[in-house]
Amino acid sequence: MRKLRGFLAAVIGFALLTGCALGPKYTKPTAPAAPEYKELGASNVTSSTDWKSAEPGDAAARGKWWESFHDPQLNALEEKLDVSNQNVAAAAANVAAARALIREGRAQYFPTVTTNPGIANSRLSTGLGQSIGVTYSTFALPFQASWEPDLWGRVRYTTKANAYAAQASIADLESVRLSARADLAADYYELRAQDDLKRLLDSTVSAYQEALDLNRDLYRAGLATDETVAQAQSQLETAQAQDTNLGVLRAQCEHAIAVLIGQSPSSFSISPEAVREASPVIPVGLPSQLLERRPDIAAAERAVAQANAQVGVARTAFFPTVTLSANAGFETLSAAKWLTWPARIWSVGPSLAQTIFDAGLRKATVEQVRATYDQTVANYRQTVLTAFQQVEDNLATLKVLAQVIEQQDSAVESTARSLREAEVRYRAGLDPYLNVITAETALLNNQQAAVNFREQRILACVQLIKALGGGWDVSRLPSEKELATRP
Repeated sequence: MRKLRGFLAAVIGFALLTGCALGPKYTKPTAPAAPEYKELGASNVTSSTDWKSAEPGDAAARGKWWESFHDPQLNALEEKLDVSNQNVAAAAANVAAARALIREGRAQYFPTVTTNPGIANSRLSTGLGQSIGVTYSTFALPFQASWEPDLWGRVRYTTKANAYAAQASIADLESVRLSARADLAADYYELRAQDDLKRLLDSTVSAYQEALDLNRDLYRAGLATDETVAQAQSQLETAQAQDTNLGVLRAQCEHAIAVLIGQSPSSFSISPEAVREASPVIPVGLPSQLLERRPDIAAAERAVAQANAQVGVARTAFFPTVTLSANAGFETLSAAKWLTWPARIWSVGPSLAQTIFDAGLRKATVEQVRATYDQTVANYRQTVLTAFQQVEDNLATLKVLAQVIEQQDSAVESTARSLREAEVRYRAGLDPYLNVITAETALLNNQQAAVNFREQRILACVQLIKALGGGWDVSRLPSEKELATRP
């Protein structure tokens, strides 16, 4: 026992001298961030950092960005997404698996105890194959315990790597949720845009039908030509075809929404409704804050931390493995004496294993893990750059569309005035009916463009909120200790 204690003291002392230096200290990678966004300028975009006015105990509501659109039906659909969306469910299951890996890693801090009780009947023979007629039974109840002290930090680094991976999986879950919610909002407003176009074309078809009926009456009275009637009929049928064609995209949007909320498209429908003009105030904040607000950036940064911990795991392979083993139990040839004190057996002692030659295998493994770390750093920085690009793209879209919509509304007013003049001149017999058709077509095209531009604006709002992280914050990631507990 004195030799055993001396051996352990020497090993543990050596570990204290060398173990702390095995794993590299983690430092969060730097990423370029401008002092402010270049494309700020849209009327509904603010440099504020809060998604809504702060209220006591209302921290959780900050993530419900869709409520800023003030659409009750959209709110109801978004609330169903977390419960029924299968992509979210799959990502949540991945988080559960990652949390279990942490508990698996932490279990290696403790000894393993096993038992293998048995009863065996045996018969002895001589080396010449002649039986000596001895048959006996062995009754055994052994217990084995083994423990590998984490002298070099292998378990510690593995547990940290698993914790970082779990945090990354939680951030990935938030990315899936954010993407699904943004897709749902985009599909919803694209569907509502089709409803707006449908109302526009329905009224246009009605107006064209009245024009056709009028021209037929004029033709019967000898005041119009058959050519005029044919032109009015062609215009009506073209508008009817456009009106009918809107049903394709609306149905596809409706089906996409059904899948996002986990319902069968066959049993889901949304009634036509006028779109609510929405231009929510979007707090953009500073570019440096984006690093804390995007879940995909958080996931990429946690992947870097995980790769850094894996370097520490790889380095521990250069040091010996120390295992403490103990065996105890009972073994006898008599069932009556099986659990008696004289039948006891035991053994205890340490063992050490060290690789002497591996042809550079461990060194290559460390180089591989370091290269993986460098790769995750590059991926992190690329994720950051892509995030900045997405924010700037949508800020520019909103800024430009604000001007475009104003110009398009003016164009609608101008073409409406031109149509009124063309109708007056046609009724006065000064111009052919073709001028009226031309003016009506221009008005319809401009009205459709106005609807489409407003659709683009609201979709850009959704995409900008998504690009900014949807109100999420990296502080919501649980700690290693919290992850180790069962959810």
